[in-house]
Amino acid sequence: MSREHGLVDPGRLLTALGTEGHHLAEAVRAAPVEAPVPACPGWSIAEVARHVGSLYRMIRRRLAEGRNPEDWPRDPEPGQSLSAFLEAGLAELLDELAAHDPEDRADTWWPADPTYGFWRRRMLHETVIHRVDVEQAAGADSAGVPEDIALDGIDEALTLWFGQKLPMLGLTGTKAGSVGVRAGAHSWIARAGPDVTEAWRCSAEEAQAADDVVTAEPERIYLWLWGRASLTSVTVRGVHDQAAQLWALLRLATR
Repeated sequence: MSREHGLVDPGRLLTALGTEGHHLAEAVRAAPVEAPVPACPGWSIAEVARHVGSLYRMIRRRLAEGRNPEDWPRDPEPGQSLSAFLEAGLAELLDELAAHDPEDRADTWWPADPTYGFWRRRMLHETVIHRVDVEQAAGADSAGVPEDIALDGIDEALTLWFGQKLPMLGLTGTKAGSVGVRAGAHSWIARAGPDVTEAWRCSAEEAQAADDVVTAEPERIYLWLWGRASLTSVTVRGVHDQAAQLWALLRLATR
């Protein structure tokens, strides 16, 4: 049976990764590279570019070798620009991903999805979020996030980072409760507390019954969950404690 890789077709994920990677390289090319990045304290645009370019190369080697590599290029070659470093790493990763069916087995950090499809999705959202970082740091107009990609990013933030990464790190909430998240035609529940950290897709009615309910357009919720939009940039119905806890826990999961 085919494994589901989120809300977006794997072919669309791969195409979008190529598009977003080129958008990121263009944004870096046009930006003052020493400008600080608000969402990544201590990092400049140059550090963001090195991080993503390095990650492209690390994941390509992880896929090819079937394990975490011990070493990979982390910086541009002498005379290579940051944008060229990004584009070259992106091209290598796209070639590796395109050469394999999304269902092919791969080394990942999510036991529920040990496939190449996991990395199509994961590297797309890594690229989108850091493209937004560069735009925000440079004070440039945003290219925006397509609605289907934003919805898939909401799903990834909740089911992967909140529901999987937080338990991996041994991190929990301090107050038990639930948050309903509603964007477009999709809804989710995220439950947190001293003894539970989990999230799943649900009906609109189930989401509405949560302690707090977060609503906004998909792009805004996507950026909010990733800490690229302020805590008050979405609409929250309820006492706000659970929504604030969700936001804070995701800062710990994604740092």
